[in-house]
Amino acid sequence: MALPPPSAWKRWGRNLALFLLTAASVFAIGGLHGEGDGFNVSAGVRLMLGLLSILTAHEMGHYVAARLHKVDVTLPFFVPFPVPIFSLVGTLGAFIRIRSPIPNRRALFDIGVAGPLAGFLVAIPVLWLGILEATVKPPSPEGMSLGTPLLFRWFAALFHAPVPEGMNLVIGPLGLAAWFGLLVTALNLMPIGQLDGGHVTYSFFRERAHGISRVASWACVALIYFGLSWILWALLMRVLPRRHPPTLDDEAPVGAARVAVGVLSLVVFVLCFLPDPIVFSWRDAWHELSALWR
Repeated sequence: MALPPPSAWKRWGRNLALFLLTAASVFAIGGLHGEGDGFNVSAGVRLMLGLLSILTAHEMGHYVAARLHKVDVTLPFFVPFPVPIFSLVGTLGAFIRIRSPIPNRRALFDIGVAGPLAGFLVAIPVLWLGILEATVKPPSPEGMSLGTPLLFRWFAALFHAPVPEGMNLVIGPLGLAAWFGLLVTALNLMPIGQLDGGHVTYSFFRERAHGISRVASWACVALIYFGLSWILWALLMRVLPRRHPPTLDDEAPVGAARVAVGVLSLVVFVLCFLPDPIVFSWRDAWHELSALWR
């Protein structure tokens, strides 16, 4: 007997509800963190539009690639995180669920790489607008300092007037959206387990992919040296499975064209990666703890 079709709630209702909650969460955090007294509606709207456009492009890249290869996947599940004290942008990102086996390594590669590349393409104009929006201000002891990806530095040099010595370039909501989008792209392209980078690594190296994943997960632990912001990610990468399951036909070749795209994804990783997402060293942490004990 045939099973009844899933309800609209299961097919797309949950996804839409989470998307709307995430949009509201990002809008709220953006407005609370905006300049001026009170709630800044303009800042909330800009952060929401900029960030959700990048995250949606990323997840729909996965979704479209999976559907093209006739792989059963869900629509994206967005994750709201409306906690002002701990959240810069009001979300933890988004994900899709793959519900059927991957037919071959070509499909695995396409599904894995499509998300980061699609998100990266959308992040470029958001970053450009974010650099135009940025202002120059004196250093503030109360402000949070964010690490700067290589692409961010290039865009600042190309599209913003030189910053005088002793001053800082302060990004606004669109710049923050681009910064978070680039960070998400870099984290997902790490060659670990079933991250997007793990899919790409298994597509090319198969037998060696598990060893590469182990090394990369320990590299995340080593990154804690640069600051506390890596602790949670390093723990997550050590807890999550690092062995990638095989596809239905692992013997099918990947092809030279996909090798070129794989090299491109490595370039994207280098442009987006930053060793210190939030500039807060162990020395700073020790000073803060010492101040609490006094």
